Amino acid sequence: MRLVIARCSVDYAGRLTAHLPEAVRLIMVKNDGCVAIHADGGAYKPLNWMNAPNTLVDHGEHWTVTNPKGETLTINLHEVISDVAHEFGEDPGLQKDGVEAHLQELLAASPHAIEDGLTLVRREYPTAIGPIDLVCRDTGGQVVAIEVKRRGEIDGVEQLGRYIERLHLDSSLGAVRGVFVAQVVKPQARVLAEARGFRVVEVDYDELRGMRPDELRLF
Repeated sequence: MRLVIARCSVDYAGRLTAHLPEAVRLIMVKNDGCVAIHADGGAYKPLNWMNAPNTLVDHGEHWTVTNPKGETLTINLHEVISDVAHEFGEDPGLQKDGVEAHLQELLAASPHAIEDGLTLVRREYPTAIGPIDLVCRDTGGQVVAIEVKRRGEIDGVEQLGRYIERLHLDSSLGAVRGVFVAQVVKPQARVLAEARGFRVVEVDYDELRGMRPDELRLF
């Protein structure tokens, strides 16, 4: 990962236009090509970013980042304060806690507990940004991406959205819809999920654990 602290201004051009005026910021360039610009605040969310795959061209005083859709991110470097690179090596990925992992196993064995007619394509479906908990097909043959959480919060909804963006890069899959599954879904997460067009399902872990696979049902 390359980490650059610089006084910079940033311009995005694509579906809309956006401008970040000159200020000191952290620019992260990840090994997969993702570029993110962070301020010293605002938690984990960058001010602007360009997801992989994309092409970064370093012109010295400015960078141009372009994705396959033709969207561009132009980063003007007015003063570079620090520019370092670190090799992270292979990441083992997120290790889920026992309840969440077992919940995922139960639902993978009986996906109809989430929705009648679902059939499992793969558990831990690989993408460039991490594995999707469950990928299924519904009775109409549509691909369904499912994110499983013990507690459903906004971060999980955002994660599901990023996974669906990755799946849409594969035109052979067609339109992909999302389902957000948790034992408890916070109201803010439910509102965001439904605004994104995702279905929300709450399940009872204790009941699922105590049932035979053919007794699992939607709650």
